Amino acid sequence: MATYRTTEQESAEAIVGVTLSQSMGWLETSPAKTKAGKSYPPKGQTQRGGRIAMSSYNTMNPNGGVDMGHVMDSSNPNEHLLERILSRENMQAAWKRVKANKGAAGVDGMSIEAFLDFAYDKWENIRKELLAGTYQPSPVRRVEIPKSTGGFRPLGIPTVIDRLLQQAIAQVLSPMFDPTFSDSSVGFRPGRSAHDAVFKVREYIREGYRIAVDMDLSKFFDTVNHDVLMPRVARKVSDKRILRLIGKYLRAGVMVHGRLQETRLGVPQGGPLSPLLANVLLDDLDKELEKRGHRFVRYADDFIVLVKSRQAGERVMQSLQRFLERNLKLRVNQEKSRVTAINQTVFLGFTFSGTRIYWSGKAFSEFKRRVKLLTGRSWFVSMDYRFKKLAEYLRGWINYFGISEYYRPIPEIDQWLRRRLRMCYFKQWRRARTKVRELRKLGTSLHAAISVAISRKGPWRLSRTLATQTGMTNDWLKDQGLLSVKELWVHIHYPATAR
Repeated sequence: MATYRTTEQESAEAIVGVTLSQSMGWLETSPAKTKAGKSYPPKGQTQRGGRIAMSSYNTMNPNGGVDMGHVMDSSNPNEHLLERILSRENMQAAWKRVKANKGAAGVDGMSIEAFLDFAYDKWENIRKELLAGTYQPSPVRRVEIPKSTGGFRPLGIPTVIDRLLQQAIAQVLSPMFDPTFSDSSVGFRPGRSAHDAVFKVREYIREGYRIAVDMDLSKFFDTVNHDVLMPRVARKVSDKRILRLIGKYLRAGVMVHGRLQETRLGVPQGGPLSPLLANVLLDDLDKELEKRGHRFVRYADDFIVLVKSRQAGERVMQSLQRFLERNLKLRVNQEKSRVTAINQTVFLGFTFSGTRIYWSGKAFSEFKRRVKLLTGRSWFVSMDYRFKKLAEYLRGWINYFGISEYYRPIPEIDQWLRRRLRMCYFKQWRRARTKVRELRKLGTSLHAAISVAISRKGPWRLSRTLATQTGMTNDWLKDQGLLSVKELWVHIHYPATAR
């Protein structure tokens, strides 16, 4: 049977300037195909530095089409949108992001490492299906991750190929939507962060807005109405092929304990496309708040509105609830939503005392829980590995919560960390003669080393004795790899004077 090609498909290939087989230039060549025992790149491509490099043959259409740069720099953002998404430059950038993010396997069990072999064999057919509109995404794999406040948060893990395609879509669509988003929306946007949201709240507090309308959207990512979302995407995306593909991702389903469940509502939390779609939907809320002249900050589905009186806060909450339920078909969690003084509100893990930023009590409790796991005496790993994992966690935690202006607990945290690590060493040495030998190596007197080695007290009690502290000194623990939370905090607040 003859195969007929549409004019749209032929035009697309001419504009992109690559044939289907040549579009794989974004793939690395580590598992390169072989012929007669020798590796070779596809026709028209040269191999350079372990990667397939594009030649002029790849960037110019044999039939006289325009080069790739004309496609990527098109003045009309909707012109040949799918072809721009599937272009070599965009797919290469998407693959770098997906590979860097790592992540678990989806329903097909394929890992990041195994994906390249799969892509070399299947990418040409997948690209054909995408251009023809017949590609069908796989369901996401549902996992549940524990929340610091108790309970579990559902997370959807797409397959690697779907993560790659979603990332490629997001990279092209984000520049189309982002310039029109509100300045008060900072979640998952380039050049913005959660810290910007916290600093903006502090700015409003200084202006006298000290009453917070703290609203919680109930299971936001699981209850997004597709019929409400897709028309808002279509405001800027006129390519129906992209709209159909996004719709397929929304309706791909969820695999829960081996059973496929339909997804008539929701945006799977965990895919690269989900944050952009969340911002697209909630942009209507931002515009409504701006129209009313409210001071607000939103990070994804977490948002807070600041007013000057409790009466104004109650009115704002009631009107916003009506707007969210009628216009966006979203539910407000009545139990968690409230109007309260700003110093009684937790926003993105932070609270406020006057105009000062503090980390929240829940955030600090979670920090201590994680540190206890990493310094647990029943975790049978080498001390080098323990120091490595602890340093990774401390850097990540202080990089986020280090903007807290509450210094008093910082030195106490360092003391607590040192004591827990001394306890780990004491537990690891086990035998009395080992404890005496190791303490003597570190400079502890023989009498002091013997007294703690034969003591019946537990490792936690003994970690505070003179013998352990004169042997395992602060400087010695630092040499082993222990980071100082105080030094990290000072570097954030006083970078010019940090030592």
